[in-house]
Amino acid sequence: MNPEAATLQTQATEAYQQAEYETAARLFGEAALAFEAEKAPLQAAEMKNNQSVSALQAGDLRQALSAAQGTAPLFAQAEDWQREGIAHANEGSALRGLGRKKEALAAFQRSAAAFEKANQPEMRAEALLATATLQLEQRKWSEALLSYQIGLAGLKHPTLQQKIILKLLRLRSW
Repeated sequence: MNPEAATLQTQATEAYQQAEYETAARLFGEAALAFEAEKAPLQAAEMKNNQSVSALQAGDLRQALSAAQGTAPLFAQAEDWQREGIAHANEGSALRGLGRKKEALAAFQRSAAAFEKANQPEMRAEALLATATLQLEQRKWSEALLSYQIGLAGLKHPTLQQKIILKLLRLRSW
C-alpha cells in the first residue's frame, strides 16, 4: 500500500470520527486518487464510498452522488456483494436527497439484491425498508407493503413498533 494513500485514509478516518465531514470527504477523495495511481481500484472505490458517506453527512448531496457512482460495478466484478450493496445504498441515499426518487428506488433495489447475494439479512432489510418508503412516496401501495413486510421479516431485532406492523402485515388477506 502506498504510504501516501494509507496516510490520507487514516487522516480521513480520523476527521470522520471527529465529525469533520467536509474534511473527511476531501481526504477520502484524495486517498481514492492515490489508490487509483497505484492501480488499486477496489481500495480506491472503498475510499470513494467513504467520501460519499462523508459528503452525505456534510449535506453535499451532489458530491456524495458523484463519489458513489461507478463504484458498485467494481465491487460486483470482484464478487464483493456486501460492498456492492453499500455502494448502491450510498448512491440511493444521495439520489433520494436530490429528489430523484425513481432512480433512488432502483438503487435501493439493487442494494437489497446485492445484500441478499452477500447473505447479509440485516443490511438487506434496511435496503428493503428504504425501498418501501420510496414506493410509498410514489403511491405504489402493494409493492411498498410487500417490501416493508420482507424488510421487517429480515430484521433480527425489530423494534416493538416494527413487530406490531409486521404482525398486521401478516394478517392482511390479499
